Amino acid sequence: MRSYSELFRTREFTPLFLSSCFRTAASTVSGLALATLVYRATQSPLLTALSMFGPSLAQVVGATTLLSAADRLPPRATVAGIAALFGLGTAAMAIPGLPVWTIFALLLLLGLIQSCGGGVQWGLLNEILAKEGYLLGRSVFNMMSGVAQVVGFATGGVLMALLSPRVTLLLAAGLYLAAALTARLGLTPRPPRATGRPSIARTWRTNARLFSSPERRTLYLLLWVPNGLVVGCESLYVSYAPSRAGALFAFAAFGMFVGDVTTGRFLPPRVRARLGVPFLLLLATPYLFFALRPGVAVAAVLVAVASIGFGSSLIQQERLVALIPDELSGHALGLHTAGMLTMQGVSAALAGGIAQLASPGTAMTVMAAASVAVTLTLAPSLLRRRGASPDRGRPEMPAPSGRQSELNSP
Repeated sequence: MRSYSELFRTREFTPLFLSSCFRTAASTVSGLALATLVYRATQSPLLTALSMFGPSLAQVVGATTLLSAADRLPPRATVAGIAALFGLGTAAMAIPGLPVWTIFALLLLLGLIQSCGGGVQWGLLNEILAKEGYLLGRSVFNMMSGVAQVVGFATGGVLMALLSPRVTLLLAAGLYLAAALTARLGLTPRPPRATGRPSIARTWRTNARLFSSPERRTLYLLLWVPNGLVVGCESLYVSYAPSRAGALFAFAAFGMFVGDVTTGRFLPPRVRARLGVPFLLLLATPYLFFALRPGVAVAAVLVAVASIGFGSSLIQQERLVALIPDELSGHALGLHTAGMLTMQGVSAALAGGIAQLASPGTAMTVMAAASVAVTLTLAPSLLRRRGASPDRGRPEMPAPSGRQSELNSP
């Protein structure tokens, strides 16, 4: 699969894509509205950062308890059901006079629900497109996310200026419900990829199995930690520039769009494989200049350039997909998503805490320096393993033919 037109001619790709568009737009608009509400109520950079990324902390609970469900739930019902629950939860957060602690309780509950949602969605995408089309398909989703964030943050800023954050939350709830309806009507019923009941024990066993490979383990860490630390920088946009945060988010999303288009569509495979680590360094380095407290215009350019580096995640995901069997694709990709979101939540809390004690610019610089250090620490191990065995396939986890049975399930 080599072109975008082939993707959209593939049955079920378009409804899954449209449903994700609605969810991303809803998340973008509601995140900005909610962060603004929390900042106005508390004046706290820490709580503001946590209102946008704190729910990701619930992902670690799901990754250790619920993730085995990602391959054992019917995909259509799960994708539609999660979007509907997010719509209801977002609408509840728009209730006037709702205490801040109640808002955070709802956010954590939604984060827990979402903990296996990423695995279900990306496992379904891998099933619809097969491994050879996954990178191109995922790049389209990432590009859509960039565009939806640019439009969503700009639209969200206008809506809050013309209406209010609470009305904006209600509109975001409507977008979530549209996502649920699109998935329900556009996707076809599919059986789960694996049999047997989801359980905590299965989740732990499969996580251990996935981490048994040193290369997969390094890939997971590269997907989680450097990116997550940079998202900690993004969590401080509202406190760095309260009246212009939407512009910073929009420029960051534009940079991510450019990186995903370039990585997914134009870079030859050999060149792409060599750019994973340089892209991770690009992702963090521009944030080091926030130590100089740049104005909003310069800051917008810096975050746009940095966000091109998010293309690194596509490169690492392509390699990860090649190392996992089909019947565990939902769990493995869900583990990536859950770990990534957990790290984003942890980083938002760390960045907010540093900003509370120092300043948002100082916190961004510290988080960026940590991201560079982690990348430089992990990269040599990955490069050595690829040099020793450039294309090992997946010897540690041979995929049985057909759908996974109860007997050989982890």
